Amino acid sequence: MSTAVVTVVHGRHDHLARQRASLAASAVPPDHHVVVAVDDPVVARADWCSASVAGHPLGLPIAAARNRGAQEAVDRGADVLVFLDVDCLADPSLVESYADVVRDEPGTVWSGPVTYLDPPSAGGYDVRSLRTLDSPHPARPAPAIGARIRGADPDLFWSLSFACTVDAWQRTGGFCESYVGYGGEDTDFARLVVDAGLDLGWVGAARAFHQWHPVSRPPVEHVEDIVRNAEIYRRRWGTTPMLGWLEAFAERGLVRRDDAGCWRLVV
Repeated sequence: MSTAVVTVVHGRHDHLARQRASLAASAVPPDHHVVVAVDDPVVARADWCSASVAGHPLGLPIAAARNRGAQEAVDRGADVLVFLDVDCLADPSLVESYADVVRDEPGTVWSGPVTYLDPPSAGGYDVRSLRTLDSPHPARPAPAIGARIRGADPDLFWSLSFACTVDAWQRTGGFCESYVGYGGEDTDFARLVVDAGLDLGWVGAARAFHQWHPVSRPPVEHVEDIVRNAEIYRRRWGTTPMLGWLEAFAERGLVRRDDAGCWRLVV
């Protein structure tokens, strides 16, 4: 089976370079690394960049960029699609492990545990010793290497690292491109997976390592995106995602909930 890793990127050029190095060090490297530049002319000019997506007035069109990358991978003849966030480094066994589990159980969209790394030393992260840093995020399932979990909670799905067959991808219809900017498209995609009659699972051997970068808790710089995307999700699925963030914004006086249960920006 031919495997493609799909990565969308806007900035984060050093992170992308380290990710490419980690994939090159894989026990079984991917047949294709499909890099999609999102409003990023520097990456778009690189000879290894596969596609480019323009920016959007409301924010980065990440959902559309992932769909564009998946189509590029399909056009190249890939059978297995591995989506890897630009911040993630691949364990040497990640590509092979995803390919194996997708081949064994093609009716499941599989995710692997992700470790959030501390800031790197002056020399950067050593992609050859990532396993010594393994400490998966406690908010998500983290099966041991060699173990699998099936019937996973859609609300715990995230798009940092996951894989599926091309057939499974096409059955979902891909990410909903109504989502622009930060938040919401991950959980929406998980609902599409379930609606398509597919399962969600976690595979312990496909481990990834998220490179450090500054973050805000809650992500106040994305409050407009989160409010807008939460309402898109509510209209599509009848529930509101990202409640923890919305409630934290409300405590800061940034948003409010109206009489109809919709979250609104306080202006």
